[in-house]
Amino acid sequence: MVAFKPGLVFRIRRTTPEKFYIEACDDGSVDVLAIDRVSTEMTLTVRQDVPASAETRPICGLMGTIRLVAGMYLVVITKKRKVGDLLGHAVWKALDFDVISYKKTILHLTDNQMQDNKTFLSMINSMLHADGFYFATDYDLTHTLQRLANTSPEFQEMSLLERADQRFVWNGHLLREFIAQPELHMFVFPVVHGFITVKSSCISGKVFEWSVISRRSCFRAGVRYYVRGIDSEGHAANYVETEQIVQYNGAKASFVQTRGSIPFYWSQRPNLRYKPKPQISKTVNHLDGFQRHFDSQIILYGRQVTLNLINQKGSEKPLELAFDNMVTNLGNGLIKYIAFDFHKECSHMRWHRLQILLDMVAEMQDDFGYFLVDADGKVLLNQEGTFRSNCMDCLDRTNVIQSLLARRSLQSQLQRMGVLHIGQRIEEQTDFEKMYKNAWADNADACAKQYAGTGALKTDFTRTGKRTHWGLLMDGWNSMIRYYKNNFSDGFRQDSIDLFLGNYAVDEADWTTPLRDPKDWKFLTLPIIMVVAFSMCIICLLMAGDTWAETLAYVLFWGTASAVTGGLILFYGRDFVDAPKLVQKEKLD
Repeated sequence: MVAFKPGLVFRIRRTTPEKFYIEACDDGSVDVLAIDRVSTEMTLTVRQDVPASAETRPICGLMGTIRLVAGMYLVVITKKRKVGDLLGHAVWKALDFDVISYKKTILHLTDNQMQDNKTFLSMINSMLHADGFYFATDYDLTHTLQRLANTSPEFQEMSLLERADQRFVWNGHLLREFIAQPELHMFVFPVVHGFITVKSSCISGKVFEWSVISRRSCFRAGVRYYVRGIDSEGHAANYVETEQIVQYNGAKASFVQTRGSIPFYWSQRPNLRYKPKPQISKTVNHLDGFQRHFDSQIILYGRQVTLNLINQKGSEKPLELAFDNMVTNLGNGLIKYIAFDFHKECSHMRWHRLQILLDMVAEMQDDFGYFLVDADGKVLLNQEGTFRSNCMDCLDRTNVIQSLLARRSLQSQLQRMGVLHIGQRIEEQTDFEKMYKNAWADNADACAKQYAGTGALKTDFTRTGKRTHWGLLMDGWNSMIRYYKNNFSDGFRQDSIDLFLGNYAVDEADWTTPLRDPKDWKFLTLPIIMVVAFSMCIICLLMAGDTWAETLAYVLFWGTASAVTGGLILFYGRDFVDAPKLVQKEKLD
């Protein structure tokens, strides 16, 4: 496998206005990547050809290149933090980045182009600093242990870039120029987005490594209300593959779960209401995309048990009924559907009732098993199916259930590997239990911030095993922040993701971009009228007229004007939210 050594530091040399030179800080490395800043051509050269006078600057890795209005930009990682050693390989979290222009000046652009380029740059920087980018220079983070164990020798010889699972390569668009030139693969690596934690743990004097890896899919990626359901290829919104790994005395075990939006065509566009009503599309054949989704899941993971945790009443009920009907109509014996109304069952702080669901699926989980390989590399067990969990956002309720299923699997794994003896429970291991709960809560927060813009709800239960009043208060606060972001800043976030992943490509030759989208007259007029009317209402209350009748008349007039205007704003709610400008229409409908 062509790859750099773990922890290798790169050095970028910018020499003259014509070229970037990128080389490894390793005396044994001879090859140097040369990028022509004029023609954008990338070639290999040697250290002797790098001018001694070149400006030298350390970097931690290459994310790739991207074309904006001003031309090509080089995206580099400038700061990293070691997460831990996964199966003996260093795993890093990218902390800071730099976006460097090939061109030395942008004076050739018009004022509008300069403004558009500045906006596109802010989108790229916003995405880069969204938190949650991880990489390894000599290990494939995109595949589960089971997939890696069932590969050919030819696969093992491929570069990390060639063999990566493209669902989880978030810098794939940025590396498109490198992919076409295999000789350059040694300078780049796949970057995953999501969450990784690696912990060294000890139970009864037995030290083992325990890890959680959540890989977010870059297919149908987006933010909470703008990307729901599936696309025509069957890719689900907010799809995350989560793998829990244990290593002890050379033996390795893993348990894989998935989450993803309800897999048919539906939307929930923000409209200023606290909870927009979900809309199921009436113009498409749902079963085609539904089947594509589950066909791919069965090929990748085996049998499927879908845990649908949404409400079975109110606005969520039609989604639950549609999901149930589609599984029935598909008639695939490898798919089992289980609906569990999380909020109803756990209302009034009755969180112990989650055991009902765990008991319901216990036999299936035992039947699926987990992946296990001994110290000699011999595969003892394969995981033969996965739980696919979802709620509306596939965040808060979903993570609670996933953490409980993962704990049940871990109990069996640690007993089989000899860490726990028969009758010994994970819950009794105070230090490990605390670490376990906090890690899964951190996983919940990371996934929630990336999709919904805030930390997860219900993490007090994940961290402590019980629901608290302080947790309820924090959930209320996070819900308020989500409401603001989902309505007034998520359009920009969605555009940032689409630009970063290549769903929208900037054309230097095209002098027009969708960024300057003129607002409708209602956008400014109605809020001004409402503010003026509300202010006049308050003034009339504070500065009473000669008679109460006169004061009441003024208050009623301005109060009514304020209420009617507010009602009109809610009626035209979609005109007032921050909507994406770059994304294709079919993604939103």
